Amino acid sequence: MDEERIKVYLEFLACPKCKGDLVYHKAEKTEGFVCQKCSLLYPIVDDIPEMLIESAIPCKDEPSAKG
Repeated sequence: MDEERIKVYLEFLACPKCKGDLVYHKAEKTEGFVCQKCSLLYPIVDDIPEMLIESAIPCKDEPSAKG
């Protein structure tokens, strides 16, 4: 995903669970937005963020997503 689109998403999106701020994260197998308060990663699939709590991946399942 390009940097300009990431900036726009980060400006408008919030964690659906706690309404907290998100941080962009990219690893080998996953890309998405991380809520550091909830320790959840919301994946990006086909350039679309899946901002459903049910779609979130706990950061403990993606070790490099905590930072």
